[in-house]
Amino acid sequence: MEFDWTRELRIGLRGLLRNPGFVLLAVGTLGLAMGASSGIFSVVDKVLLEPLPFADSERLVYVAGTAPGSDLPEEFPLAREFLVQFQEESKLLDELAMFNSFTSTLRTEERVERVRMSAPTISLFETLGVEPIKGRLPTADDEDVVVISHWLWTTWFGSDPDILGKTYSVSGDDRTVIGVMGPEFWFPVEGTLLWFPQQIRPEEIQPGRFGQPFVARLAPDATPEALAVELETLAKGLPERFGGSASYARLIEQLRPVIRPLEEQLLGDVSGPLWILLGSMGIVLLIACANVANLFMVRAERHQPDQAVRRALGASRGHLIASQLLEASLVAGAAGVLAVGIARAGVPLLLSAAPADVPRLDEVTISSGTLIFTFAVCGVAALLCGLVPALQFSKPSLTRLREGGRGSMRNRRWGRNALVAGQTALALVLLIGSALLLRSFQELRHVDAGYETEDLFTFQIAPEGAHLEDAPSYARFHLGFLERLAALPGVERVGIVENVPLDEGLQTVRFEIEGKSYDDDDGTLLGLTYSAGDYFRAMGIELLAGRSFVPEDHDSQLGHVVISQSAAELLWPGQDPIGKRLRVQPDGEAQGLWETVVGVVEDVRQYGFRRPSEPTVYFPLVGQDPENRRNISSPGYVVKTRRADEIAPEIRALVREVAPEAPMYRTYTMEFLAARSMTSLTFTMMTLGIASALALILGLVGLYGVLSYAVAERTREIGLRMALGAAARQVRLMIVAQGARVLAVGIAMGAILALAATRLLGSLLFGVEAFDPATYLLVAAVMVSVGLAAAYLPARRASAVDPMESLRSE
Repeated sequence: MEFDWTRELRIGLRGLLRNPGFVLLAVGTLGLAMGASSGIFSVVDKVLLEPLPFADSERLVYVAGTAPGSDLPEEFPLAREFLVQFQEESKLLDELAMFNSFTSTLRTEERVERVRMSAPTISLFETLGVEPIKGRLPTADDEDVVVISHWLWTTWFGSDPDILGKTYSVSGDDRTVIGVMGPEFWFPVEGTLLWFPQQIRPEEIQPGRFGQPFVARLAPDATPEALAVELETLAKGLPERFGGSASYARLIEQLRPVIRPLEEQLLGDVSGPLWILLGSMGIVLLIACANVANLFMVRAERHQPDQAVRRALGASRGHLIASQLLEASLVAGAAGVLAVGIARAGVPLLLSAAPADVPRLDEVTISSGTLIFTFAVCGVAALLCGLVPALQFSKPSLTRLREGGRGSMRNRRWGRNALVAGQTALALVLLIGSALLLRSFQELRHVDAGYETEDLFTFQIAPEGAHLEDAPSYARFHLGFLERLAALPGVERVGIVENVPLDEGLQTVRFEIEGKSYDDDDGTLLGLTYSAGDYFRAMGIELLAGRSFVPEDHDSQLGHVVISQSAAELLWPGQDPIGKRLRVQPDGEAQGLWETVVGVVEDVRQYGFRRPSEPTVYFPLVGQDPENRRNISSPGYVVKTRRADEIAPEIRALVREVAPEAPMYRTYTMEFLAARSMTSLTFTMMTLGIASALALILGLVGLYGVLSYAVAERTREIGLRMALGAAARQVRLMIVAQGARVLAVGIAMGAILALAATRLLGSLLFGVEAFDPATYLLVAAVMVSVGLAAAYLPARRASAVDPMESLRSE
C-alpha cells in the first residue's frame, strides 16, 4: 500500500483540529522554548559565529607578554621596541601593528564632544586587511591626518560627499580627513569613531615602557605556537639593541610571548556566558520536547483503536510511524512560526539587558541564520516529540478493537516516567546554576569596595583655552570649579580624582622609598592617580591615619601625597608611614623628587568588585615640578548629593558658564557604575533564571500530566481499592509516592549532571564554589516541595473517586 503524503497530511490536520486544546498546549509549549532558543542563537550567531569583518580573520592574532616571577601583571601589553624588532626580524609575521583606545575631544564648527578614538601605527589597516569606502588610508609621509568611521560621517557630517580634505580639531590638533571606513569597521572596541596614525621612531624609543597592545597577521603557514617561539628568541636581542637597565634585561629573560586569536581577545569574557545561555535554552527546549512527547504518547494511546483498524486494512508499520511523525511535524512547524514571532519580540528586550561592551551587539537581528536554526530545531523537535510515541504505538494489536484501549499503558508507563525524570534532572541543573549565580551576585553586593555607591554623581569635563597652559593653571581652574559645584543646592561634598573607580584604570609606576638603595628600576609597582577637594569623604573612603589633602597641598612646593593601606604595607611593613618619603623612580614622571606621606586611606577596588584592591599613591593636582608632570586636564568630579539622579542638567548649565567650549562626558551615578561592573553576571543570571523558571514550570506540568493520566488510567483499580476498604488518605499517598519516585530519580540524575555542568560557569562565580553542598541541598529541597505539590493535585482527585461509579462505568 503506497503512502499518500497529501492524504495523510489532510488526515493529520483534521485530527489535530478536532483536538484544539492539545494543539494549543503543544504548540505553545514548543513555541515558547524554541523562541527563547532562537533569540539567544541570533546573538550567538552574530557575536560568536560570524567571522570578524577583516580579510582572512583566522590569521589575525593578539600579541602580548607574560613574565613569571616578575611583579608585572600575569599578562601585559608589550612596548614599542618589540614592535620595531618584530617587524624587522620576524619570518612568521606578514604584518604587525600597535593600537590603543582612549577618549579625547572632537571639535567641529557645530559640535564638540569627547569621543572614543585610536592612534594606531599606520600598519594597522594593512594588518587587518581593510580599506576605506571613501578616500584613502594614511601613509608614512602623512602628518596631521585622520580617518573617520562610517557612523561619524553619516551622523555628525550628514554623509557630506565633500568630507575629504576638511580639517577638524581632533585631540587638540587640527587634522585633515583623508578617508571614511565602512559601517562594519569598529576596531579596537565598539564605538571607536576615528583613527589617526602615530609614528614610531626607533631612535626615540625608551625601552621598558610597556602597555602597547599589538595585533598581527600570521604568515600563511605559520602557527601561534611557532610564532611564540620565534618572538621569544627575537625579544632576547632587545637589551643589546635598545639598551635599558639591568632590571629590564632580567625581565626580557623572563618574558614569554602570549599569542591568541584576535577574535578571542576582542570577545573577552562574553563568549562563555553566551554559550551557557544558548545551552540553557537548549535544555529548556529538551524539557519542552519531553512534555510534548508525553502529550503525543497519551494521544497515540487514545488512538490505538484507529491504528489497529488501519493496520487491519493493510497499512504497514512504516506508514503508521510516518503518519504520526507527520502530525508531530505539523505541530513543530506551527511552533516554529510562533517561535520566530517570540524571538523577534524578545531580542530587543534581550539586547537591552546585555552588557554594552559585547562586540556587534547593535547588529543583532533575526537573520537568515536564525531562521535556518529555527527550521532545524523544528525538525529535531518533531523527531523528539513524535518518534518515541510512533515507535511504541505503531504495532497495535487487533485485540485493541475489542478492549478499546483500556489498560494498554501499564507496560509502557515507564516511558512517560522516564521522560518526566529526565525533565526533572535537566530543570535541577538549571536551577542549581541559577542559584549559584544568585549566591555570587549576593556575595559581590556585600564586597567592601572601599567606597560608597549611593548618592554619588560623577562626570568629567575637558576645558581648553590659552589660559590653560600648564599644571598650575589647570589646577586653579578645577579647584575654582569645585567651589562652584559645592554651592549648588543639595550638594554635600565635592571631590576630584583622575580615575573614577569602576570607570577608568590607574597608571602604574615604580616607587622608591627614602633610605633604601635600588638597582635600576627595581622599585615597588604601585598605582598612581591625582585627587583634590573632599574626594575621600565624598566617596566614603575611610581615612586611616594622618590627614587628607588641603588646599595648600596643591602648591607646587609642598610635595605631599596620600597612600592607600596596602601601599603602606608594601613600602613600610609594620611601620607608621606618616612623614616618610617616597618618589617615582628617577626615570619616571616625577623625575625623582621626594614626596612626603601625609595620610593613609582605605584600599579601593578600582577595577570592579571581583578584582582585588590596587595599592595606590594619590598626588595633589600640582606636584613639586609642574614643568615635568603632565597636566591633569580632565579629571573626574565626584559629587555627593541625594539628587544624584537629577543634578546633571544643573551641572551642565554651570559648565557652560565656566567653560562653554568644554564637553561634559562620562556622566554616571556610582550606582550605575556598580551595576555596570556586574552586567555580565546579572545578564547571565537573569536569562538563566528565566530558563530555570521555564524548565521548572514545564517539569511540573509534565509530572502533573503523567500522574493525572495515571489516575485516569487507574480509575477502576482505585475504585476497587476503595470499595475493598482503602481510605482516601492511602490512595493519595499511593499517587504521591509514584510522583516522589519519579522526582527522586530525576533529582539524583540532575545532581550528577550539575556537578559537571556548573563548572562551565567558571569565572562568573564569586565567593561560592561550583559544588556548594548547601546550594545543592536547598535547590533539591525546593524541587521536592513543588514536585510533591504538583503530585498532590491528581492524588487528591484520585481520592475523590466514587467506588460505585467507577465500577458501574466498567
